[in-house]
Amino acid sequence: MDIAEAKQQVKNTVKAYLAKDDTGLYCISPAEQRPIFLLGAPGIGKTAIMAQVADELGIGLVSYSMTHHTRQSALGLPFIVHRTYRTGDEFDVSEYTMSEIIASVYEFMERSGLDNGILFLDEINCVSETLYPSMLQFLQFKTFGRHRVPNGWIVVCAGNPPEYNKSVHEFDIVTLDRLRKIEVKPSFDAWRAYARDCAVHPAIMTYLSVCPDDFYLVESTPEGKSFVSARSWSELSSLMQLYEQLDLPVDGDVITQYLQHGEIAERFASYYELFKKYRSDYQVDAILAGEVSAEIIERARKAEFDERLALMSLLLDSLATRMRGVRERAGALEIVRDILRDTKTHLEDGSRIQDIVDAHLKDLEIEASKQADNPSTPKETQRLTLSALAQLKEIAAFANRAPDSDSTETFEAIQSVYRSLVENLQAHSADVSSALDNAFVFISDTFGEDREMLVFVTELTARHDTSQFIARFGSESYHAHSTGLSTDTNRDAINEEIEAFLGNV
Repeated sequence: MDIAEAKQQVKNTVKAYLAKDDTGLYCISPAEQRPIFLLGAPGIGKTAIMAQVADELGIGLVSYSMTHHTRQSALGLPFIVHRTYRTGDEFDVSEYTMSEIIASVYEFMERSGLDNGILFLDEINCVSETLYPSMLQFLQFKTFGRHRVPNGWIVVCAGNPPEYNKSVHEFDIVTLDRLRKIEVKPSFDAWRAYARDCAVHPAIMTYLSVCPDDFYLVESTPEGKSFVSARSWSELSSLMQLYEQLDLPVDGDVITQYLQHGEIAERFASYYELFKKYRSDYQVDAILAGEVSAEIIERARKAEFDERLALMSLLLDSLATRMRGVRERAGALEIVRDILRDTKTHLEDGSRIQDIVDAHLKDLEIEASKQADNPSTPKETQRLTLSALAQLKEIAAFANRAPDSDSTETFEAIQSVYRSLVENLQAHSADVSSALDNAFVFISDTFGEDREMLVFVTELTARHDTSQFIARFGSESYHAHSTGLSTDTNRDAINEEIEAFLGNV
């Protein structure tokens, strides 16, 4: 199965393992909850889906790479305890300190307040020879030494097949019979859905749409392994976006540090140079401002389909960035709005406005700290909380400067500050909606309602940032053009044309 299907399997398993009956007992007892074992090529996203599952289910995540552990760190350190048994016999016996791995789960629970979670152990089949027997015991009984994984924590393991790693230990049948083994295969289609939500660099998205065979490849050469993986593309994307913000060059040397396959790195480096030229020549900001020149329209009409795909990707990336900013500001304002509503309620009880706002400020700071400590918290969630925190700090500073004698007057002043923030957001969202309308006008005037419009509408629907913006703020242009492309006959015919083109590249 692909990584998206594996994610759903993990999510379903965690839900089932955490389910309890009407007496409060686990429907599947912790002793019978088989650990999940994800077996798949390196860099296909096994670790990434753990954070996604934990975030979507609102539970914790503690991750370890087992290749970094010795028997002592995993099992704990031995010490001698003198025991007297009820028979009267006395012995010195060996005990172990708590495993670092088990202790980290308890520490996470204390820090986050979350009692349920996923303990993710990566590279489980590549542990050292001295740790291997203890690892097998852990997979069977979920204990290191005498210390058990706490109830409510689901064990998920991952490993690579032996063809990718010479250090792999083959699990015996006894061990495998106690695991839920899921084999995961690389899939560009599955990764593309993830990449849309993560705003992967548009040059990478367009390149792989045209050259999907370059998405994942591992080859043996006289010089060693030559490869690219999903991780390679994801991490290269993050670096490219940051380098572009800092005006640093993304050249062939940088690209080959991530794409460790010479031919693919060279092809993508050449395409990226072409993509940068498209970005400069087509003046995306002018198109979205409704100020596109006749020369640009004429060039787009004469362009090959791969160049048109790049143009669609540039438009979509710019729109998604703007829409993400609006959505984050709106989400932060909703948090502040709810706090102000609670503040008003407590004011009616005679509480001081400064005390109420300061209490909310402290709660939000604690929440931001918890999110920072939880590796499964998405960056979008953290940014939203930090944005709300910054706005609330301004309100708290305003409240603390105000005289205590008239809290009602102070609250009205705070409300006016909030209303001005809302008005700024409304103006910003209107600008972004106008940019979306201008994009539709440009595509329709330049290409008509054929394959380019289908690509554009499909991507707007599929991408998280754009679809959520449209759902919240609406778009008459989107609904008008998507309705025109909605019939199966029209859509299938255009899709066949697109697939025929991509198949010939």
